[in-house]
Amino acid sequence: MKTMLSCLLLSVTLLSSVVQAETLSFGIVPQQSAKKLAKLWTPINSYLSKKVGVKIQFSTANDIPTFEKRLLEGEYDIAYMNPYHYTVFHQKPGYEAIAKQKDKKIKGIIVVAKDSPLTALDQLAGETLSFPSPAAFAASVLPRAKMSKDGINIIPKYVSSHDSVYLTVSRGLFPAGGGVMRTYNNTAPEVRENLRVLWSTPGYTPHAIAVHPRVDNDVKIKVQQALMEMASDPEGQVLLKTINFKALERAHNEDWDDVRGLNIKLLDHLLQ
Repeated sequence: MKTMLSCLLLSVTLLSSVVQAETLSFGIVPQQSAKKLAKLWTPINSYLSKKVGVKIQFSTANDIPTFEKRLLEGEYDIAYMNPYHYTVFHQKPGYEAIAKQKDKKIKGIIVVAKDSPLTALDQLAGETLSFPSPAAFAASVLPRAKMSKDGINIIPKYVSSHDSVYLTVSRGLFPAGGGVMRTYNNTAPEVRENLRVLWSTPGYTPHAIAVHPRVDNDVKIKVQQALMEMASDPEGQVLLKTINFKALERAHNEDWDDVRGLNIKLLDHLLQ
């Protein structure tokens, strides 16, 4: 009897290990609240799980600095990260891009209240502006670099997410703030209708969907294929529309050389 019980316990343990091994975490950069991201991305993960044959589980972080720490530690098997993050975390721990939005360039924006008298960036000199985080590429790094270059000195206040930027600016807590067009279009209509775009940056290679080097190569290829085929599948098309994507395409590491060319050093300390 003891032998049978031991065998049963061993079987359960082995089964548990297999289930764990067949679950991949998909970390999404917290540009919006965890609740909103879960609502948008969990159906996409379920779709990918069916196509790939491996359970893919939604994950994120409370804020972008925590997300960066988890990327550095390789906590996510798959991750959707901003362009600058990709150039950093490709070096360490070695995330490899497999997909990005097709025919898309990411642009940072500065938003103001709809009825704001502001009409130009230089009018923001001396003001406190809201941004998601120091290393939010298009929403923070690009506009702050532009203002610094033009001698427009502002005080940055980091409010943890794009949605928080839009909300605080719409409520008049800050005269302006940084975001990107995709999250701006995807924020709550009652917030967006009280805002307008004051200025936008040039376009750069958009966010990467990248996999950790530990992910099996066959699984990586299946995930990549499933992502690229979403645009030709009615169910996939509906899911892409929820996150304001039209299609995804195969990505290569060198696609982000335009970002590397900016020589951003904000997170270099993490690579030491």
